[in-house]
Amino acid sequence: MKIAAKTPRPPRNTDWKGEKGFTGMRNAGQGSSHESRATSNEARSSSSWPDDIHRVLTDANVRQVGYVPDSGHARLIDLVRADKRMRAIPLTTEEEGAALAVGAWLGGERSVLLMQSSGAGNCINMLGMVNECRVPLLTLVTMRGQWGEFNPWQVPMSQATVPSLAAIGVVVQGVDRAAEVGETVAAAARLAFSTCRMVAVLISQRVVGAKQFK
Repeated sequence: MKIAAKTPRPPRNTDWKGEKGFTGMRNAGQGSSHESRATSNEARSSSSWPDDIHRVLTDANVRQVGYVPDSGHARLIDLVRADKRMRAIPLTTEEEGAALAVGAWLGGERSVLLMQSSGAGNCINMLGMVNECRVPLLTLVTMRGQWGEFNPWQVPMSQATVPSLAAIGVVVQGVDRAAEVGETVAAAARLAFSTCRMVAVLISQRVVGAKQFK
């Protein structure tokens, strides 16, 4: 008789910054088997970075997760939907996520906005309100128009994502290694919620993977 494997639940951690776990991940390869462990960690991280993000969001007490459906965030969205401590909120457009962040903060809760780089330009006007009101906004952006992109329409907004967000006052932090996604999001969450600022983590297409439509 086969026993179905249970998906492990993220650990309950009172340290919302989630830094200790990711420090341990970095140091796990030390010793005589450094190279083999590092290779193993890299392979694991390439497929588990959404799980790392979910653990960070849990530790950061994020309760509302706004998203526009995106294959790059599909695994993370599924984890949020299965987590009774969080509410997954599908959006019609990315700018609704800015309004969601304001409402959540006024109601005493933390939120995060998940989107693709192609939707970053839709948020600019609404982000001006968030900036003026000094509401913390953490957004996680999966990039298109970069490594291995096949669709030429994705390239212009990809090139404009960083300057557009920076111009409206968003602190932009990029990550291009799967093993560093968790700790980067943890640091961004601390910055956003501790200083009441808008912070965007741009997850490279090299991490997410290039799409192929046939």
